[in-house]
Amino acid sequence: MGRSQLDESRYAVAVIVDISRSRTHPDRRALQAEVVDVLRDVNGLVPALQPLEPTVGDEFQGAYTGLSAALRATLLVRLRLPDGAECRFGIGLGELRTVGTGAVGSIQDGSAWWSARRAIGTAREHEYSRLGFVRTWFATGDSADPEPSADAPPAGVPAEHLVNAYLLCRDQMVGAMQPRARRLLLGQLLERTQAQLAREEGISQSAVSQSLSRSGATALLASETLILGGAA
Repeated sequence: MGRSQLDESRYAVAVIVDISRSRTHPDRRALQAEVVDVLRDVNGLVPALQPLEPTVGDEFQGAYTGLSAALRATLLVRLRLPDGAECRFGIGLGELRTVGTGAVGSIQDGSAWWSARRAIGTAREHEYSRLGFVRTWFATGDSADPEPSADAPPAGVPAEHLVNAYLLCRDQMVGAMQPRARRLLLGQLLERTQAQLAREEGISQSAVSQSLSRSGATALLASETLILGGAA
């Protein structure tokens, strides 16, 4: 669904993505092209209000109807990135308003975007701290919104601190995975069977099962189900 199809005002989940440490990469243009390809693939897998698209520099933005889709999209991006490429993600729940139309589509405002901007700033701060494995952060609607919506946020959304506790564990697990472990987790998310994954990797099904368990992928999938529960 494109930008022009967004409601004038609604609760949504905005996502801001930027490329981590892009200034030190030997070929920034090639890196950005690779990320664009990954985002295009993920846009085909996860329905979005606004597909993840480039904005300015090495930043990308998208929007989703619910938290489940935003969390799944950001995880798929991480798993599909080539070796040596990393992105940060700011996920913001709040109001998303269309305030006008520009040359490339609708112009948006609202606490969902402010929250996403605050979240990616926090992710960036953590990346350069003792929590250097952090790549993703979640924030809810900013109370500084001068025109708060009369509608309540969607029911069933977990508290901000619970989502971030999950994301801390998710980022550490994914960051520690070897390439094969990432591919196997990606395959599980794409609903491929262990037998299919074993054939693709040239290993036994038992080895696939052991890898998923050893890398933390099995626990990650289970925790995602628990944290989201009935969230949209």
